[in-house]
Amino acid sequence: MSLRLRINGKTHDVEDDPDTPLIYVLRDTLKLRGTKLGCGLEQCGACAVLVDGGVRLSCVSPAGTFEGQEITTIEGLGATPTGKRVQEAFVTESAAQCGYCTAGLVVAVTALLEETPSPDPEKTRTALAPHLCRCGSHPRILKAVETAAGRS
Repeated sequence: MSLRLRINGKTHDVEDDPDTPLIYVLRDTLKLRGTKLGCGLEQCGACAVLVDGGVRLSCVSPAGTFEGQEITTIEGLGATPTGKRVQEAFVTESAAQCGYCTAGLVVAVTALLEETPSPDPEKTRTALAPHLCRCGSHPRILKAVETAAGRS
């Protein structure tokens, strides 16, 4: 069955079952492997993508539910001023240790800063709470948010 998905500004016609979770279409069919599969239960946030500007987890949700929406993966974030600024801040602050959660966190921070350009620490912590980092990079991630927000 064919799906038409708009990803990173391009339309893709793919032959996949609409019930296939979006992450498998991204990684296996379209070879966009920046989005990571973590828990596979929508509990760790590693699989986050932007959908019409909001954070959505892609490891369980069927790809067919994303037709007609604009999907932005970590590969497409650098094309936006906010996404580029967030990516640069993560590098500047060494906010990735093993890097597995990084793509989902960069997506979440980009969505946060698009909605609230200068979030207070509480709002940042709330926005990033669904994203698990097992390496303990949280202080550097929070510093990267401050840098991307232009406060450090």
